[in-house]
Amino acid sequence: QVQLAESGGGLVQPGGSLRLSCAASGSILSITTMGWYRQAPGKQRELVATMPSGGPTNYADSVKGRFAISRDNAKNTVYLQMNSLKPEDTAVYYCNAVVRATGFSHGLVYWGKGTLVTVSS
Repeated sequence: QVQLAESGGGLVQPGGSLRLSCAASGSILSITTMGWYRQAPGKQRELVATMPSGGPTNYADSVKGRFAISRDNAKNTVYLQMNSLKPEDTAVYYCNAVVRATGFSHGLVYWGKGTLVTVSS
């Protein structure tokens, strides 16, 4: 089927930067929206940024001006550049994609397993 694999998480000091990557693999015919969500301890999963193919990007207000989402469609990969990180950005970050796979007539939502980002001094 389809797998999403995140990488790039880790420990960073406040004010630092990290770049997350997520590669989709499998029997992929097309990918529409790719994006990032996060879940902090004790909180619900929330949208961070999404990037539809051919459409405008969407960011959570809390990350506007600090985070940037981008895609490499040839590699079925989405990135999240995170700058000026704050302790409240600490969370597990999940990759999300709407993928039309071989044998399916419409796109389905897939999730990665998540990568932990910890912002702490």
